Amino acid sequence: MATISPSAGLFTLVNVFAVDPRDQKQLCDHLAQVTEELIRHLPGFISASFHLSHDGEHVVNYAQWRTEADFRAMHADPRLKEHFAYCRSVSRPKQLSCDVVHSCHSGPPPDGA
Repeated sequence: MATISPSAGLFTLVNVFAVDPRDQKQLCDHLAQVTEELIRHLPGFISASFHLSHDGEHVVNYAQWRTEADFRAMHADPRLKEHFAYCRSVSRPKQLSCDVVHSCHSGPPPDGA
């Protein structure tokens, strides 16, 4: 389960795939399938959440790994070579590694509000 907290100490990635709107759903389905069937079973995997932009031109993946080394090991896994090639063939991926510095959640209003 995704844990978005500065204290979690996880390796966080925001992957943005620029895509032709005709390929958006197919790419997202592919990413979800590969994640369900293989990636989620790899050491250090925590979570992946997939999002479709309303303009149809992007797929966004918010992913968390225990460590950067675990993430790098996944990228080196030969079973994923075709997956990465497919993603590059239908999109222009941009990968951003990030630090969570603040997270805000709903709660009761402050006293007197």
